[in-house]
Amino acid sequence: MSIHLTLLCAPGGDATLDPLLGDVPLSERDLRLAGTARAVLSPHEPAVRAPSVRCSQTAEAIGLAAAPEPMLRDLDVGGWCGRTVGEVAAADPERYSAWLTDPDAAPHGGESVRRLCRRSADWLDSVAPDAGHTVAITEAAVVRAALIRALALPARAFWHLTVPPLSTAFLTWRGGYWDVQFGRVSPQESRRRLLSRPPAPAGAGGGDRQAAGHPDEDDDNGNSDGNSNGNSNGSSRLPESILTRCG
Repeated sequence: MSIHLTLLCAPGGDATLDPLLGDVPLSERDLRLAGTARAVLSPHEPAVRAPSVRCSQTAEAIGLAAAPEPMLRDLDVGGWCGRTVGEVAAADPERYSAWLTDPDAAPHGGESVRRLCRRSADWLDSVAPDAGHTVAITEAAVVRAALIRALALPARAFWHLTVPPLSTAFLTWRGGYWDVQFGRVSPQESRRRLLSRPPAPAGAGGGDRQAAGHPDEDDDNGNSDGNSNGNSNGSSRLPESILTRCG
């Protein structure tokens, strides 16, 4: 059994890059950049998307008829929606810091990082093995959460993963493991990262899709069961450029 997914990060909505939290329409610049993906992604590919305005516009710009998928919705930041990262950090630095360091924290009254990771894991587990190659357009937070699952990383590694706008993560399930490769569908642009985080721990796990590296069972040392990925090609290890810098 093999499953092939392309996770495409929609422009905007990433708390590490964009100061405004919540869903907003794409800028003209982002729409133009999204349109460049037409040369890479076939309009005939089966596609799903998060139910946000930005993901709908990204799909339209690419020319994909993507069905909305509620499980791909962005991280719910509750009462912080519509505020800037700077406002939140200045008004309540302790809660803001907790949000970035504790995957169980939800000081905004919305969804914790661990809950998002669990939801994303459930979606990955639900993908039918006969679905063929599917494109999923969603926000950076959901791509991070899916990588947490695929690479069997602890949920606390969430903010260590840099997911640039219009970057792609190619996930292939085979032999009891997710293989992960990274790419882009638009010209690479350097953008300043708003959140400065230390390097993330590396790890991976194996087994069936519903048992491998569930994000609500991790500990300070990485995987819940201590298993490492047995793939000899190392394609599921995060490249240093993805972990430590943006663009």
